[in-house]
Amino acid sequence: MRSLTNLRLIASTALLLTSCTSPAHTIYVSIPTSAPSHSQQLSPTLFSLSIEQDRWPEWAGIDARNEFTYNALQNYAALTGEPPSIRIGGDSADHTFWSPSVDFNQATFPPPTPQTPYPEATRVLVGDGFYTLARFLPRGTRTIWGLNLGADDATNAADTARAIVRAFRSPRVAASGVALVRLEVGNEPDIYNFTGLRPGDWTPALYVEQWTESAGAVVNGADIRGRDGAVSLQGASFGTKQFTPREVFDLGLLDSAPGKAVSIISQHRYSVISSCNGTAVSLADLMSKEAVRSNLTIFKADIAASKARGLRYVIGETNSAACHGASGVSNTAGAALWAIDYVLQAASLGVQELYFHEGVGYLYNLFQSIPLNRSTTDGSPLDPPQKPHVQPLYYAGLVIGSFIGHTGDAEIVELQVDSQNVSAYTAYVKGALNSAVFVNLEPWLSGATGPRPAVHLDLDFTGGVVTAANSTAVVRRLTIEHADDLGGLLWAGQSYETPNAMPDGAIVEERETVQLGRLELHASASEAIVVSFM
Repeated sequence: MRSLTNLRLIASTALLLTSCTSPAHTIYVSIPTSAPSHSQQLSPTLFSLSIEQDRWPEWAGIDARNEFTYNALQNYAALTGEPPSIRIGGDSADHTFWSPSVDFNQATFPPPTPQTPYPEATRVLVGDGFYTLARFLPRGTRTIWGLNLGADDATNAADTARAIVRAFRSPRVAASGVALVRLEVGNEPDIYNFTGLRPGDWTPALYVEQWTESAGAVVNGADIRGRDGAVSLQGASFGTKQFTPREVFDLGLLDSAPGKAVSIISQHRYSVISSCNGTAVSLADLMSKEAVRSNLTIFKADIAASKARGLRYVIGETNSAACHGASGVSNTAGAALWAIDYVLQAASLGVQELYFHEGVGYLYNLFQSIPLNRSTTDGSPLDPPQKPHVQPLYYAGLVIGSFIGHTGDAEIVELQVDSQNVSAYTAYVKGALNSAVFVNLEPWLSGATGPRPAVHLDLDFTGGVVTAANSTAVVRRLTIEHADDLGGLLWAGQSYETPNAMPDGAIVEERETVQLGRLELHASASEAIVVSFM
């Protein structure tokens, strides 16, 4: 890409104005063609997954791989060249115990209720076979495993760590190309006093003391040799701001023997937590551009403190609404649009990966990986069972993966957009503009009347022109009929709502020749667009 200050990059696309959209108002956006100094790393595994540990065998497959899970993950890998990282943990990690007499797992679940149709296990016994199931993930997958700190049993933590290492050294797992990269001691330990795992006087200082004991046993059991080895520790994993990484840094956690094995700091975030007490959740509130930013900027100081100590930073568990999701919100098309903006906003702040939490039967799942015999909304029986299927949130990963592409070492910046509904980001490879994404978060709901709102994006490229090799702009769209729809989404003309999670339909793209001038786009309410410069 040449830098010519007296020229502007121009590409034009046909405006998709139809009789069913209202006249669009124009938004002007300036796009640098070279990466600005404040750009952040854009990881191919930015959009990653977390799976509740109690149902891991069904999700991954026991006697053979779960083909639906495998296909859904492989679709993501095809877009970026790398499968998403997978964290196996969550609340049930703090109720998991290794046993030499168990092959895979024995889990004890409370009875389902209309409010919690698929509850988490209260006790899980696992054997070495539990961990060998990782071989059913796509080749190249990096895994993070949660260990029990809730029991305050360093012996169990060490036994579990040894079992995990043994599993990944076994011939079958080694041949699969799936790697163990980190161990995480404790899940959301900052709220142990609320979950009944610690008394009310639980403090960061007590946490550091107990974590150091159990994590020290894990480091010894797994033979972890510092943060730069093949396996390291993932630290903090706090669920709220009750404890912060900065506090435990000041208390000396990183100076301890196991602290020197911490390579990544993790915090958790759910955009809505009132869903846990039954409070009604609004889809419009979830899709709010302002709310997306307020949910993430609270971590700026922790991100900076982590990086200042040479540590990477991830949001190690996240999703729309806590406690398995909110019906009519988490399982809607609007949640996909929210996630696109949420994930890319986090990346622009310096977050390396976000792990979207999954379980069996959870409303906020990207996909339901096994047949379900109870309704996910009220627990009522399903006869016949509902077959495995993709949910709307899954499409967010497709859009983000397409935006990242096979870039390897890329950077991201958020563009300044004078709109309360429209967000925009650009990706750069070796400093040169590679792609852009635009998200119109205005909710277009099924009960709406009149023409569908839209915006006209007038994009002004500054700092250079596109060479002959980059002379084509390819436009792909996430099309949604209504933000509150539970299905029917299309990414670039294709549906992934198929029996095997494989795409159906012909790819639909708009290809435009780059000329001098501007790139003009039409973005309807509740639509996302990716533009790639070829």
